[in-house]
Amino acid sequence: MLLAIAAACQPEDRPGTSGVEAVSLPSSCGKRGYVSTSLYGAIDVTLDWASPELECEGMPRPGSEGARLRFAGTDGERRLAIIIALPDLERGTKGRELASKVTLIEEGSGRFFSTAALDACWTDVTLLETINGSGDRYAIGGTLYCLSPLAEVNGASSVTIAELRFQGLLDWGAS
Repeated sequence: MLLAIAAACQPEDRPGTSGVEAVSLPSSCGKRGYVSTSLYGAIDVTLDWASPELECEGMPRPGSEGARLRFAGTDGERRLAIIIALPDLERGTKGRELASKVTLIEEGSGRFFSTAALDACWTDVTLLETINGSGDRYAIGGTLYCLSPLAEVNGASSVTIAELRFQGLLDWGAS
């Protein structure tokens, strides 16, 4: 799975990472998309990403096991992506204390940080609104909490995310 994530995160395909001035693209997060969190440890930064600079993707997880949300942006020094897997999230329903797996990627560097299991982080999904009555596309928002750090997959360091607030889009019809 990490190889698939890494392949999707190659810097040459992302605006602002090639040294050429980024072209303003329509936001993939809707008008109200945002991520707000502080990272501590191997990556030490406060993130306050918002549309239109923020990239968002939300889709069902393989095997129809809940949903996966991806948020990406820059912190001024590097490009980061945060992926939140919500295996117990059901279509059209909010939820509290949903077990979550979190992966943080420093794109272009080969550095991945992730929770090893579903018992370290949970998410409260407090916003879930259909977009244009489609039944497939939703505005989704909430707060992620983690009790332990995300260990570096290919190294010995870690990153702590105590609380992460987000709002983005989730497309249950995406594949």
